[in-house]
Amino acid sequence: MSKKGQLKKAIDDCEREIEAYEHKRERSQTAIMRAMLAGKKASADDERYFTMFSNLIDQKREELRQLRAELAELNKK
Repeated sequence: MSKKGQLKKAIDDCEREIEAYEHKRERSQTAIMRAMLAGKKASADDERYFTMFSNLIDQKREELRQLRAELAELNKK
């Protein structure tokens, strides 16, 4: 497989992972919001999951930016 093909596949994989992490984060985000609206403290588990998935999303987005930049550089040549 060519370098461009590998990068395109990696970009697709990265985008799918981000979507999956965002979906998982929604569960804890909803629980946190419900607690806030009820005037209660959110559970530590929900806060921990929200933070963990947010960090994973940020890391994957950075990786995605790098992959896209690398692909753009190859397309210039």
